Amino acid sequence: MIDPHNRTLGQNHILDSLSANEYKRLAPHLERVALPLGDIIYEPGDELRYAYFPTTCIVSMLYVMESGAPAEIAMVGNDGVVGVSLFMGGGSMPNRAVVRSVGYAYRLRAQLLLQEFNRAGGCRNGTLHDLLLRYTQGLITQIAQTSVCNRHHCVDQQLCRWLLLSLDRLPSNELIITQELIANMLGVRREGVTEAAGKLQQAGLID
Repeated sequence: MIDPHNRTLGQNHILDSLSANEYKRLAPHLERVALPLGDIIYEPGDELRYAYFPTTCIVSMLYVMESGAPAEIAMVGNDGVVGVSLFMGGGSMPNRAVVRSVGYAYRLRAQLLLQEFNRAGGCRNGTLHDLLLRYTQGLITQIAQTSVCNRHHCVDQQLCRWLLLSLDRLPSNELIITQELIANMLGVRREGVTEAAGKLQQAGLID
């Protein structure tokens, strides 16, 4: 739970951008939770009970094939929120959401998020209402760019895009993850990731 009178910025961009009044309304209901690596927030078709606002973790949105093979379609970090279907007219998502970079997030009950989202009366004059809609537009753009990159770019380029997206959503430049997990996210062979990472390291771009 956040103290509404002791606002700490720099954790989640959406929460940081709330008006003072909105922050005071939501703060008592925001619960800080630890999200361990591999924790599944929801599976396809699950009814969402909470929205999550990541602060130091990254959550991957995965599409799982019938064979069980996953591929990452988007990632959510301190830039956004997990659970956009709650305010977009759904209640469930067609994908899996799994924690792939350990850290913390604030969670908010679905009913409270929807109540605050609808407080604007359907008009775009509420800060949270506008922020969530703009974030969803950005998320759709990320999904589209990921799809194009996975189809037309080589593994080296895919890895660079993935690393940059990850670092943009973390509070530091340190990323703890295995090459095998990266390969699963990109839907490529681990050997391809190893080779691409080796090239980046030789160029002095990563360590």
